[in-house]
Amino acid sequence: MAFVILLVFIALVLFVGAATGVRIIRPYQRGLVERLGRYKATVEPGLRVIVPFVDRLVKVDMREHVVDVPPQEVITSDNVVVSVDAVIYYEATDPQRLVYNVANFRLATTKLAQTNLRNVVGDMQLDDALTSRDTINAKLREILDDATDKWGARVVRVEIQRIDPPPDVVNSMHHQMKAERERRAVVTEAQGVREAAITRAEGDKQAAILEAQGQSEAIQRLADAEKYRQVAVAEGEAEATRNVYRAIHEGGPSPDLVAVKYLEALVAVADGKATKIFLPTELSGLFGAAGGLAEMLRGDGQSSAAAPAPAQP
Repeated sequence: MAFVILLVFIALVLFVGAATGVRIIRPYQRGLVERLGRYKATVEPGLRVIVPFVDRLVKVDMREHVVDVPPQEVITSDNVVVSVDAVIYYEATDPQRLVYNVANFRLATTKLAQTNLRNVVGDMQLDDALTSRDTINAKLREILDDATDKWGARVVRVEIQRIDPPPDVVNSMHHQMKAERERRAVVTEAQGVREAAITRAEGDKQAAILEAQGQSEAIQRLADAEKYRQVAVAEGEAEATRNVYRAIHEGGPSPDLVAVKYLEALVAVADGKATKIFLPTELSGLFGAAGGLAEMLRGDGQSSAAAPAPAQP
């Protein structure tokens, strides 16, 4: 019976020892093996076996971690007190140094970030601090990355969450922003009025130019039409004169016909409201023609009167 109890005890010890000596390391972890209190090796993920009660395995998380930096009261270079808080993202690069070189990495990083946050923001004015978050993030990340390198960690990035000025400064900034926006609105309106006036003047100028050009073209066209009409009338009168002249020469006019036409012309001249009529100075020819015409008419009358009467049956 005692032998059975001894075997059970030995089996239980072996089982507990085997369970204690078997470790599983996850893919995002690294293991530090210590033997009798001294560092032995760093093991990769997988199933690992250590000597129970002799070796000790410390697991180190290699994933990226976040450290929240509490809000800090910071005085800027223009003597404005602002509240600043940040977030730090880091990841382990050397598990051995991360475990053995710093006792509390998160606390050490937080205090280091608070101190350097005061230094970085304290060297800037309020307006620069509010508009230069990327600059603050880059400077703070560089400082923290250099300090945490010996701790076996790398600061991936630093993000400033908020920069809160005092309420009275915030009210002043609101008034300043409102005044600036009103100024921009007035300037924009003035520029719009100016551009509208310039555009209107340019439009009036172009309209006047086009109107003058149109009037000039219309006058030119009227002049061309009048010129064409006068040329056509002159050509028509010339052609009519040539036709009359040709007809007169072909008809062989006598002095009697010229005298008759002359008298008709005198009738047309006298048929008016003028009180004085100027006649040509060459009246002898006219009177000679008129006398010849009278003699001709008288001779025709006498001939008709002297004609014998018809014989009576």
